[in-house]
Amino acid sequence: MLTVGDKFPEFDLTACVSLEKGNEFQQINHKTYEGQWKVIFAWPKDFTFVCPTEIAAFGKLNDEFADRDAQVLGFSGDSEFVHHAWRKDHDDLRDLPFPMMADSKHELMRDLGIEGEDGFAKRAVFIVDQNNEIQFSMVTAGSVGRNPKEVLRVLDALQTDELCPCNWTKGETTLDPVALLAGE
Repeated sequence: MLTVGDKFPEFDLTACVSLEKGNEFQQINHKTYEGQWKVIFAWPKDFTFVCPTEIAAFGKLNDEFADRDAQVLGFSGDSEFVHHAWRKDHDDLRDLPFPMMADSKHELMRDLGIEGEDGFAKRAVFIVDQNNEIQFSMVTAGSVGRNPKEVLRVLDALQTDELCPCNWTKGETTLDPVALLAGE
């Protein structure tokens, strides 16, 4: 699996971006959000149980990610048409504010090293900086949902470009190594 310090791979995927007739789909590639932070997460498959809880939670925090110049992007191995059907069918996904990318050929999940033995994407999330370098990566067991608030907290910490102690949250004091070495 790719991790901190690795370049996020190039990709070119069709995404379901809306339920509005004529505007349902958009092509998204590695250059679409060039120069921005990106929070990219994968889920195993559509029409499941844990996945929509996470997707909806990322959706509810979308404005907070956007306030930090970070674009949220989600994907699975399902087609854009399956994503569209799921959004149409699931109340919590109808007005989703970020693209649901279709990695139907499983190229992105393979390049990231998150394709499971069962052929489905592992439950992974990556924070990618403006230079397309991975700054955070995490995978949970398929039965365990992620915490998008924790992903936002890590993004905040990364964007300080300072030393952040355990459980640090935005607005708190960061660590000053000079003061620490001086015993202050």
